[in-house]
Amino acid sequence: MTTYLGIDIGTSSVKSILIDSEQKVVGSATQKLTVSRKQPLWSEQDPDQWCEAVNRTLDELSAAEPAALANVSGIGLSGQMHGATLLDEKDKPLRPAILWNDGRAKSECEQFESICPRSREISGNLAMPGFTAPKLLWVCNNEREIFDATRKVLLPKDYVRLWLSGEHVSDLSDAAGTLWLDVGGRRWSKELLDATGLGVEHMPSLVEGSEPSGQLRADLAQRWGIKGPTLIAGGAGDNAASACGIGAVSPGSAFISLGTSGVVFVTNDRFSPNTQGAVHAFCHAIPQTWHQMGVILSAAVCFDWLATVTGCQVSDLFEDLGQGIDHKATPLFLPYLSGERTPHNDMDTRGAFVNLDHTTGRPELAHAVAEGVGFAFRDCIQALADVGTHFDSLVAVGGGARSNAWLQILADTLNKRIELPARGESGAAYGAARLAMVADSGDNPIDICTPPPIKHVFEPDNMMADHYLQSWARYRALYPALKEALAA
Repeated sequence: MTTYLGIDIGTSSVKSILIDSEQKVVGSATQKLTVSRKQPLWSEQDPDQWCEAVNRTLDELSAAEPAALANVSGIGLSGQMHGATLLDEKDKPLRPAILWNDGRAKSECEQFESICPRSREISGNLAMPGFTAPKLLWVCNNEREIFDATRKVLLPKDYVRLWLSGEHVSDLSDAAGTLWLDVGGRRWSKELLDATGLGVEHMPSLVEGSEPSGQLRADLAQRWGIKGPTLIAGGAGDNAASACGIGAVSPGSAFISLGTSGVVFVTNDRFSPNTQGAVHAFCHAIPQTWHQMGVILSAAVCFDWLATVTGCQVSDLFEDLGQGIDHKATPLFLPYLSGERTPHNDMDTRGAFVNLDHTTGRPELAHAVAEGVGFAFRDCIQALADVGTHFDSLVAVGGGARSNAWLQILADTLNKRIELPARGESGAAYGAARLAMVADSGDNPIDICTPPPIKHVFEPDNMMADHYLQSWARYRALYPALKEALAA
């Protein structure tokens, strides 16, 4: 029985998942990771921690499913995007990796776009502190000896690939998040690299996510009992991998991720940037396909925050969402607890409750949070619509999707059909395993990366959708008004 392995290098954990040729999950293992925050806005990890975590997950799978692991024919990699892993001439890390949620490079974003005025046109994205290129400018400005010693810059999953195979390779979906890629042309841009004092020689080679990128080292195969030979697929950045896991690979297919942060992801048949609306326009993990993402920085985590300040559990707040309330008296909530990306690109803005009164209780606050996050997602959908991207339904994934009441509120606030998949694996590691299967078999990715069965569909209620359209207009007026008031 041929099997495939998907490995996801997350921020808080590494997950490895083993599937068979029928795409059924055979086994999985997870290892936690730690993040270092030495200074405000900093977020770093030791790159070798990723490799050790992968090692432990595969040791665990080797012990639990030795026969299945022995027959692994392909490995797919997924990972947190944007992380800057700087290597010396011997491929050793020169410093901890600077992660996607590190905010120190704000001034370097302005520097980058000043040096390369065409950066938005070429990359399809605004320069944001989370992206890789501004991080390298920060290193150049503040750690010059390390910058001068840098011979390769790799993304997190690609450092793991280097350890697994000895190859310097990235895939196009992950590389699109560096700000060094000509996203429309699907190649490194000399003009963008020049803006950070780097060249193509500092970059890994590029493959499509569904293409082979190398072979598993013989010593590692022996350690884990893998017969081999075992190819390693290009893989994908975490959101593109999740799209492969959920079957969002055909143009027009879309999903909404209700995790700590939130994502509206839409697959496109062409490069479709909207930098004015802070939309991410990236390559997808399969050939000649792109995707757009509207990203909000605080989604389900807003319920974690409210649960903490009200002294309850998140499950209690989800139960509150099922209670009947006076929607006309519901406060408005701006979910900008960590700033915002789409559509504002404002790391300094913060959240707010507006329209509180003596009758406001926990149920009203819970509804306000559910609706406020929904309105933030609607801002993302509007930013996509501004460049001609339209869709009728979204598949819901992530921890927030366990609340049916919230999913109905989202259907109403977005005026879109929300589809909830049946139980089963569909995350980034699963998508990476699917990409390994495609790379090994040569099959059409669309035939492998199929959508899961849908358990429940949440249709928008016309009356509530009309109500929320008016509430969304008031919500949109709050950001500029509060920004002006707080800046005074």
